Amino acid sequence: MHIISAEAVARALAWQPLVDRIGKAFREGVEAPPRHHHAIQRDDGEATMLLMPAWEPGGYIGMKMVNVFPQNADKGLPAISGLYMLCDGENGQPLACLDGSELTRRRTAASSALACRELARKDARTLLIIGTGKLAPMLIEAHASVRPISRVLVWGRHPEKAEALAEKYAGYDGGQSQFDAVAAVTDLEASVAEADIVSCATLSSEPIVHGDWLAPGCHLDLVGAFRRSMRETDGRCIQRGEVFVDTYAGAEGEAGDLHYAVDEDCFSFDAISADLAELLQGKHGGRSSDDIITIFKSVGASLEDLAAAIEVWEQS
Repeated sequence: MHIISAEAVARALAWQPLVDRIGKAFREGVEAPPRHHHAIQRDDGEATMLLMPAWEPGGYIGMKMVNVFPQNADKGLPAISGLYMLCDGENGQPLACLDGSELTRRRTAASSALACRELARKDARTLLIIGTGKLAPMLIEAHASVRPISRVLVWGRHPEKAEALAEKYAGYDGGQSQFDAVAAVTDLEASVAEADIVSCATLSSEPIVHGDWLAPGCHLDLVGAFRRSMRETDGRCIQRGEVFVDTYAGAEGEAGDLHYAVDEDCFSFDAISADLAELLQGKHGGRSSDDIITIFKSVGASLEDLAAAIEVWEQS
């Protein structure tokens, strides 16, 4: 069995091929049971263990184990860590154990980019990133691989982290995108109003983005809240937009932004426009007009991990 490091995972996962591979998985489908979600009570707060299996009919088999420790921020450690086991579908034998953290952040960003490619306006040029954690750089690069981003704004609760991230990407050239301006911002309301794409990746349990701030035609990418007790938006955000999700089961089970909006009488799960499979299969046409606000809410799907792990294996 091969052990594949974080560095090797990163080298194998170029953005366009990864976005395409995940799109293929949504379009063609894989077997993906609901993920197992286990709360771990600790003296320093609650942590979470996630187990995410998936397999192709007659193809690869895989499972990811992820530990989420929000309290690690106080220790200078990543909040999310894990590993991925990829197996041969012919005989069940292990093929590789991959670094799960790098796999997770790249497949998460690529899935957001996939939704962005289907939903954001083709002329979207200003990207606002909310959050400065390990996922934020990946979202910058992934979104820039599918839209002609020329201006990037970065907001975080710690301004010095936002400034460091903005400095890192000054002058970035991602092929389709070349950044003319990258800046840390402190006025979040004004920055949301200026953005064509707003991408949130936080562990917030309180609204950060408010619906009345969103400009017509904006695409809102909600990545961070993966439990019912978490949210990055108020109910007005969800009420104003056409809502798309990675999977219906994940959204109804764990998407805190949507559950809070339902509780506030701003939304119904019947109002979800489509999931990624329906978008990729051509069963839904995507945004209905250039002026409409589109919202993509993801909580993560095991087929994304399997697709990314296969890409790594076949490129290694």
